[in-house]
Amino acid sequence: MTDLFIDTDVILGFLTDRKPFSREAAIIFTLIEQRKLKGYASSLTFSNLYYLLRKFESHNTVISKLDSLSKMLTIVKVEEQTIKKALASGFPDFEDSIQYFSAVENRKIDVIITRNTKDYKKSDISVMTPGDYLKTARS
Repeated sequence: MTDLFIDTDVILGFLTDRKPFSREAAIIFTLIEQRKLKGYASSLTFSNLYYLLRKFESHNTVISKLDSLSKMLTIVKVEEQTIKKALASGFPDFEDSIQYFSAVENRKIDVIITRNTKDYKKSDISVMTPGDYLKTARS
């Protein structure tokens, strides 16, 4: 089974049904629900999602979505060392650097799934868009 770290942008597209991004994200989440893939996200993702979704939906609706998401994904901790590595990394996007080091410290992650692959140029883990991953997985 492939272990995928799902970046916040992919999850946000899925939860908001943002076209055209939601279709491929929905396929990945379906495969996670079917236990054909194992999905991970950082604890930071949940606070970021709450902040972003709360602008458009009620507290209870957002909490319900995050609760459902937490049942599908394994939540990876963001610890002190994660932040220190992210600060020293030189990544162009600080939030993505936190996500990256959360995935690296987990040691099980095979692929980081994100729409912003350019932000992960220094990655030692394979980084793919949802569409590229699905094309590769079907081959």
